[in-house]
Amino acid sequence: MTSTVREPVAARPRRLPMSAWVARGGSLGWTLAGLILAGLAWTLLVASGQFPRELLPSVPEILRAGADLWREDLLAADVLASLRRAVGGFALGAVAGIGAAVVTANTTLGRQLLQPVLRLLSPIPTIGLVPLAILWFGLGEGSKALVIALGVFVPVWINSHAGLASTPRDYLRAARCLGARRRQTLLEIVLPEAAPDIVSGLRVGAAMAFVLIVVAEMSGTTAGLGYRIYQAQLFSQADRLIACLIVLGVLGALADLVIASTTAPLTRWAAEEH
Repeated sequence: MTSTVREPVAARPRRLPMSAWVARGGSLGWTLAGLILAGLAWTLLVASGQFPRELLPSVPEILRAGADLWREDLLAADVLASLRRAVGGFALGAVAGIGAAVVTANTTLGRQLLQPVLRLLSPIPTIGLVPLAILWFGLGEGSKALVIALGVFVPVWINSHAGLASTPRDYLRAARCLGARRRQTLLEIVLPEAAPDIVSGLRVGAAMAFVLIVVAEMSGTTAGLGYRIYQAQLFSQADRLIACLIVLGVLGALADLVIASTTAPLTRWAAEEH
């Protein structure tokens, strides 16, 4: 009598729930969904007739205005001009902010002398310093770089100082007991521990750079998204104005994404702890 060996029956593949498919779509899917919802909400607002079409153009009219700016070779030149100014001002403000935070958080002289001055100056709105920057540097690129750098400096310094000053004292005492020098402690313990706060300051500073570029380019320029927005406001071209604002928002989002992705290795340990 021979016995038959049954082959194992292959398990039927389980259907993934809808939530799993949505999760697999990643952040890009959620971003697209949010943009579609925003477009629908804007379309409904335009269709309500509560605002004049000259002041509240439809989505197709805004897209058409952006395409017109591109065909006229204005949009590309404006984007390049604004990026050059924003990146230059951001770099200057970020380096100064992190450097000042190292001094105020790790030296007695910095805590007692420099920190009170910076805390006194940080609440002053950067936009209010525009006339002073123009008075000092004129209408050239110097005043624009100064305005953006000051706006970036404040959040970078505040966040970086908070991270550097909150290093656990046990880490510092252990480093001293093991014979670590002051510079070695700063580079290998304090800065890595404060990296998440420093990165947060950089991301806020990048957003501020693109906010202030509009103010900086409203005078003394012939190219730039801020200049184009100001011109559109003067000639009541709401479609062009909104198109430039959207481009500015996209640039700011891309800058935030670049900073987050490039600094991810520095802050991965903090994400793993949570």
